[in-house]
Amino acid sequence: MYRILEKQSLNAFVTKMKIEAPRVAKKAAPGQFVILRSHTDGERIPLTVADYDREEGSVTVIFQIVGAGTERLNHLNAGDFIPDFVGPLGNATHLEGLKKVAVVGGGVGSAIAYPVAKALFERGTEVHSIVGFRNKDLAILEDEFKAHSTKFVPVSDDGSWGERGLVTDALRSLIESGEQYDEVIAIGPLPMMKFVSLLTKEYNIPTVVSMNPIMIDGTGMCGGCRLTVGGEVKFACVDGPEFDGHLVDFDEAIARSSMYRTTERRAHEDTCNLYAKEVN
Repeated sequence: MYRILEKQSLNAFVTKMKIEAPRVAKKAAPGQFVILRSHTDGERIPLTVADYDREEGSVTVIFQIVGAGTERLNHLNAGDFIPDFVGPLGNATHLEGLKKVAVVGGGVGSAIAYPVAKALFERGTEVHSIVGFRNKDLAILEDEFKAHSTKFVPVSDDGSWGERGLVTDALRSLIESGEQYDEVIAIGPLPMMKFVSLLTKEYNIPTVVSMNPIMIDGTGMCGGCRLTVGGEVKFACVDGPEFDGHLVDFDEAIARSSMYRTTERRAHEDTCNLYAKEVN
């Protein structure tokens, strides 16, 4: 059993949890993920490692409440226990040899981008963090990004947080102003990563994206997380989750990601109704 040490609501839809998992914390690195279950009969939920503390033996995850599994997880509080917490899984972010990097985070994907920016910054890399949300109410981790970025550029669709526009607008502006990056690391919604990759391809800038397709076992056995990269089938859980953004077939990934959206929404509603009955 794994004890929840801390729980914090970052906005109305996103929750941060620190979980006591010393063996996972001992090996965790930026870019990797864990798979947990909130209850013994719950679904397996893959979540990227948002932070870790080896001395404390804790791992922090940040999740968006979108389905039944994350809804049930969000009803747990500090002091509660979860039965399964497996990891670290996947490959860690490549950090060596990078002197100047643009880290682009979109929406809840910013929770995945932050540990990468932090690790690079602590290695002495010049980090330009471009972080985008639809509006100010959805913004998370602002102070954390500021503390671990050489340059921090917040953007929002409506201009209520930072500059008005898209992360691609801000990235293009920086590139055209003369900024030269060894690499761009983009993490967020699939369409965002697609258009960041199209932009950087124009300027021949190496680009890494973090893929989060449908995933079940996290060991490459089920094939649920397959995607096409450079014309070859890859599995995000063992070959990734990070890939060359210029080689990913984003249209295929976007189509596959929407397959269970209606089912997921219905399951979420049923779970919400169940908890509402219990309260009443």
